[in-house]
Amino acid sequence: MRAIGQDSLGGPDVLRIVEVPRPVPGPAEVLVRVCAAGVNPTDWWHRATGGLAGDVPIRLGWDVSGVVEAIGPGVTLFAPGDEVFGMPRQPAPAGTYAEYVVSPARHLAAKPPTLSHVEAAALPLAALTAWQALVDTAGLRPGQRVLIHAAAGGVGHLAVQIAKERGAHVIGTARTANHAFVRGLGADEVIDYTRTDFTAAARNVDVVIDTIGGDYGPRSLQTLRPGGIVVSLASPAEAHLADRARALGLRSTFMITEADRAGMREIASLAASHRLRVRVDTVLPLDQAATAHEIGERGRTAGKIVLTVCG
Repeated sequence: MRAIGQDSLGGPDVLRIVEVPRPVPGPAEVLVRVCAAGVNPTDWWHRATGGLAGDVPIRLGWDVSGVVEAIGPGVTLFAPGDEVFGMPRQPAPAGTYAEYVVSPARHLAAKPPTLSHVEAAALPLAALTAWQALVDTAGLRPGQRVLIHAAAGGVGHLAVQIAKERGAHVIGTARTANHAFVRGLGADEVIDYTRTDFTAAARNVDVVIDTIGGDYGPRSLQTLRPGGIVVSLASPAEAHLADRARALGLRSTFMITEADRAGMREIASLAASHRLRVRVDTVLPLDQAATAHEIGERGRTAGKIVLTVCG
């Protein structure tokens, strides 16, 4: 089968089409014929650094939407021909930039028939990240105030919708050009972070979702009310930030998204009922994975980038 591989760490140019054996599903696994694969910031971080995947060669990609081709022993959830989507094995390597991928059956969910494979492939990692940050980690409750950084981005635009669905008052940061888009998702307030200091504009916040890193975590502490929490998705919270938060009666934590069938089913339900809409910014064929990474690393994408694989 064809797949995207890399034999060295580096820029997008290290990505290339390779021919590799088609995988065989083992016990409790399914073989999925990939129709589309989502592209995420973690992909180019792994491409450049090795990340959690370790040394080269590396096979990138976690988001997948496709059709079950075969099942391994003991699988009862799916049968060949079923349309599925999910985020296999995260945070371990999955290799969804390929014509076929093997996944634990319980890392997948039935694809809503209302979604195309491109739309479905754009959802898993970003939507699960937003869900696990807001619901599982922060314990978001109705009426709370949420500040979402990069609210027009892949995770951000889904987090806005999930927070509104949970009854929160949502404040997003985004460039002015994306304000109409973010408000259309349900955000109550939008701050242009290039013109306004968000620490002055957003006050008495209960939950901050930091998708950016750098000084955004420390600065976001200034926006919280007592007992509030910063959930960092970009980099591990440094010990001094957690200590500083505790000294102020606040919380700060770093979260890694995990494969999660229960969360996938929640995402599928929201998407099927049109309460969660994914914006796909760019669609490219598998052999243009390097171009997809170049576009993503510019940091100007509103929504998600997706690679198409099957016809």
